[in-house]
Amino acid sequence: MPFRLVVALGALTLLVGFLTVDLGAQTVTEAKLLSVTRWHGGDDPAFGGFSGIEVSEDGTSFTAITDRGDITHGRFVRKDGKIAKVAHGALRKLTTPRGVNVRGIWSDSEGLAIAPDGTMFVSFEVGHRIVRYPTGQGRVRNLPKNPATKKMEPNAGQEALAVQPDGTILVIPEGDGSQKAPHRVFRLRPGAKTWEQPFTLPRYRPYVPVGADVGPDGRLYVLERHLSGIFGFTSRVRRFDITGNSLTNETILLQTEVGAHDNLEGLAVWRDVDGLIRLTMVSDDNFKFFQVTEIVEYVVPDGAGIGTDHLINTQ
Repeated sequence: MPFRLVVALGALTLLVGFLTVDLGAQTVTEAKLLSVTRWHGGDDPAFGGFSGIEVSEDGTSFTAITDRGDITHGRFVRKDGKIAKVAHGALRKLTTPRGVNVRGIWSDSEGLAIAPDGTMFVSFEVGHRIVRYPTGQGRVRNLPKNPATKKMEPNAGQEALAVQPDGTILVIPEGDGSQKAPHRVFRLRPGAKTWEQPFTLPRYRPYVPVGADVGPDGRLYVLERHLSGIFGFTSRVRRFDITGNSLTNETILLQTEVGAHDNLEGLAVWRDVDGLIRLTMVSDDNFKFFQVTEIVEYVVPDGAGIGTDHLINTQ
């Protein structure tokens, strides 16, 4: 294809992308970028495709999973509070309740959430399920099946996963950018055998949810992304108060320009020594040579964000 045609098509793709993005509101980026750190895996063929991350309360260590069923633990080397280097251990396969390594269609791990007691939850697409990995010698178990997964697309299922302090699980299906209905949020309470769907999130097309976390403030944070053609990705983070069976006080904390970061998919929310909320995100490079794995970190100033009471609809 002639170079000029490629450029023209690229420009058209970008224009169409801008015209079809439903911003939903007049937004201002309130979160402040602290650092963007390339994460290298050497010659390990398992390295890449990171889809979920959790960070320790003090921001020094982390756990991350890939969308090929691998998990690693590591630490951040910080300088003046910013990430200067990422160190990690070996990548190892997640296991099934039978104790064997996940493989094939059962290995597409997407969402990661770790409860205060160390229990780890991982959501899988294609072979839709959520698996509970307890600390110590406890048995690995599948959580009760969510009937809604029967209608989920193989590669657009239970993508964004979070756990509340009491062990309640929240999961948001990814769906696709063409859908118009609000995003559904499913909930499984501790000990329950049946999933509920108490919440929905306003949908701003064509953004789709790819990561979530319940912060130390008890709020739900949702990471969304959109691929704007050959020019790259744009990401946004929204925050909600969890009140009974409602999500309230929707706040847009971050909305990046196209190409600012790679394909951010994993989100961890924690509080730093200054008492400020930090958003730590990891990119999924899809195991492609033209993409990168990076750890991106933002800080949310006190009172930052724009509540929906003050938003102006752009449609």
